[in-house]
Amino acid sequence: MTNNTDVIIIGAGAAGLMAAVSASSSGKKCIVLEKNNIPGKKLLITGKGRCNITNDADIDEIIRNFPGNGKFLYSTLYTFSNRDLLNFFSEYGLKTKTERGGRIFPESDKAQDVVRALMKAVERYKVTMIYNTAVKELIIENGKVIGVKTANDQVYYANSVIIATGGKSYPRTGSTGDGYVLAKQAGHTVIPPEPALVPLYTVETFVKDLMGLSLRNVAVTFYDPDGNKIWSDFGELLFTHFGISGPTVLTGSRMIADYKYKGCKTVIDLKPALDEKKLDARILRDFEKYSNKQYKNALGICCPPK
Repeated sequence: MTNNTDVIIIGAGAAGLMAAVSASSSGKKCIVLEKNNIPGKKLLITGKGRCNITNDADIDEIIRNFPGNGKFLYSTLYTFSNRDLLNFFSEYGLKTKTERGGRIFPESDKAQDVVRALMKAVERYKVTMIYNTAVKELIIENGKVIGVKTANDQVYYANSVIIATGGKSYPRTGSTGDGYVLAKQAGHTVIPPEPALVPLYTVETFVKDLMGLSLRNVAVTFYDPDGNKIWSDFGELLFTHFGISGPTVLTGSRMIADYKYKGCKTVIDLKPALDEKKLDARILRDFEKYSNKQYKNALGICCPPK
């Protein structure tokens, strides 16, 4: 079966759907090929199902806080900023709210509403959505990509092909690294992917007893095997059944990817605003104040759980 169109987008995640809206709003006829049976499958589970859409910081601050080569994003963010994104979603009926740290979520706390807004835009511009269709090969002639071949041997031709398959971070959602294979077919050099924005395993097994415990306003610092400081952040940390997670850990995980087979030391400062002397004085003062209470109750008042 042969199909002709202006633009083929591989992948119906957030990037693929936005690419389809952008191209089709410019008058291009678009087809989106998605290997799953629904759009935005990974998007639906982001932010524990709430979907952290963006942040209300200005562009320079976003760049400063982006781990790695943040400057790479300057052109993109100045072309289509976080404000533009919020205006886009507002146009399609998505109400948002801003929480601590400038994080912006759908007002409903449902990632499904984000997908629904994207699909409204796709439907407005009459983008053709084709599901249960995995792309296995790019069709290249004279150094130009002119189409794709699917896993069931269907062929689609187009003037442009956009690979929006994501990485290989969550295979169950379809992120199995297909894009790397296709990029290599087009002659690109693919740097071996490293994990980023992931929770971490710990050697210590006591974390199982703390599973579900969330710490706020703590400092998290990673050190390499030689004791050199790699990275530090302030914010939230969550204990899991296998290790640690939460915003600080997820952000820092990218910075320690090179040490994944060597191991790192993680230091958690529960009271980073106080030095040892001030913390000692604080604890002694609170124990004296609550001297008639049981130790565990006094400790709970001194350092209440979050």
